[in-house]
Amino acid sequence: MEEAAVLLPRLALCLPLRERSVMHKGRLEAITDGVIAVIITIMVLEMKAPPGTDFAALASTLPVFITYALSYTNVAIFWNNHHHMLQVSERVDGRSLWANLFLLFWLSLVPFVIRWMNETGFAALPTAAYGLVLVMAAIGYLLLERMLIACNGADSALARAVGSDLKEKLSLSIYAAAILLAFVQPWIGIVLYIAVALIWFIPDRRIEKKI
Repeated sequence: MEEAAVLLPRLALCLPLRERSVMHKGRLEAITDGVIAVIITIMVLEMKAPPGTDFAALASTLPVFITYALSYTNVAIFWNNHHHMLQVSERVDGRSLWANLFLLFWLSLVPFVIRWMNETGFAALPTAAYGLVLVMAAIGYLLLERMLIACNGADSALARAVGSDLKEKLSLSIYAAAILLAFVQPWIGIVLYIAVALIWFIPDRRIEKKI
């Protein structure tokens, strides 16, 4: 036993520096799963019961339900694609951790903006703010993607899978248009938010092919 205790540290020193300094992705995935679970819980708790017992009262909560369903879908899309992206990433570094926290910060604001929208009757500014939060979350996701590619190498599976970022640029353009049009008619902005969700509803097949 004493010989093993002496031998193991020596064997560790014999490993290449790259292998000894690898920062594994488990904790990044764990905190992401935990934060997203809390976000979804808060969102559903924000939904209020109908003000009556008839169908008219139930129908009055339909806009709130649509907002919740859209927000749930958006958070689920980020989590789903985040999961796929981490599956083809072998390691993370400090920059990746900060990029992931940046993404989670903006996702954590989703319950706040949907409550603001609901309490103001889907006014222009809260609806535009919802789009801004989604834009910043999308930027956070792209930033995390770039940091992971830099960490894993230009020849990594993730780098090969990502390739062109046309889909990401298109989504950001639609979000930008939605934010501006929300000041003209809030429901136009919401329709465009739904359009982006439909674009991303199916996980990125470029990454799925590499898994």
